[in-house]
Amino acid sequence: MTEFREPTKPWTELTREDIKRVYDDLEDGRIRNRSGQPYLSTVHYYNKVLKSKPFQLAGKMQLAREIIQFPKRSRPTVRYVTDESFRALVSVLTKPHHLLLFWLAWDIGENIDALLQLQKKDFKRATDPHTKEPEYLVNLPQAKIKRSRQTRTEPTLYPETVRYCDTVLSGLADDDHLFAFGYRQALKLIHNAGRHSGVKCMPNSERVRWRDLRSGMACHLLSMGWQPHEVNLRLGHTPNSDRLNSYVNYLAIDRHRPKNKLYESKLQALQEELSETKERERLSRGRPPRDAGENQATAEENQALKAELAQTKARVEGLAEMVRAVLAKLPAPENGFLVG
Repeated sequence: MTEFREPTKPWTELTREDIKRVYDDLEDGRIRNRSGQPYLSTVHYYNKVLKSKPFQLAGKMQLAREIIQFPKRSRPTVRYVTDESFRALVSVLTKPHHLLLFWLAWDIGENIDALLQLQKKDFKRATDPHTKEPEYLVNLPQAKIKRSRQTRTEPTLYPETVRYCDTVLSGLADDDHLFAFGYRQALKLIHNAGRHSGVKCMPNSERVRWRDLRSGMACHLLSMGWQPHEVNLRLGHTPNSDRLNSYVNYLAIDRHRPKNKLYESKLQALQEELSETKERERLSRGRPPRDAGENQATAEENQALKAELAQTKARVEGLAEMVRAVLAKLPAPENGFLVG
């Protein structure tokens, strides 16, 4: 266990390496608190120790700032890609490796540097315990993600991700990387996709970047009914509440549970589609044809509407049954709080 102690040399003689070693030890969890646990909030440590008066009095405050890079807080710029725009982006791609990279960026939400380091051994094919549909569990170890992100394993959300994982992973050994190209080619890839599809970022119509897929995924999940802490967990951020940390792996914040909201949203969309189809059928029946040709056209249209109505009904009933089965398996919260 490493604890903060008075330096073995005068504060005025501290070097860049001395300060950097403390910074690295803190970020890597080697510096512990009085209880012997790593600091959960490194911001508190920075403010109380690394930004304390001894550094200032020794004339080392500027050096500490250069090494630790204390950021100036500013309002983040809003940039994101909509679900519709993302699907337009992937529509111009043809190679499975390229399609998989885009779907992983949208589905898992990690940054491009981490995705390019992924190996076959980081993926495990599984079955969603609630929907019984195939999925992949994507392991994101600390060595491959940003230091500020949480090590985690995320299930895929979309069938497209599973399909392209099946295609790409089938010909790889466990230690093989999924992508045989680096950041420069990935950057060209997304720029070319944006140019050919005409997709721009919301809200200012800027050129699409990889990080915009991450923010777009977060916005899309929020619009689908995910809670902010659920999205934070998927993005690898530490939840705002310390209490919430103890429930990360519990069913009430199970990484599979929010997927049900996607199905509920799809069910609602299908129900709206069914209502529109019924209304169109009603209107077509109520309008009298003016001639034999129009009568034939109306009959054909009615036949098509009936087929569409039957298909939509079947889709709604099937999805409703799936949602009911999923919700029946979820534990009921007690008193509005999670139970550990």
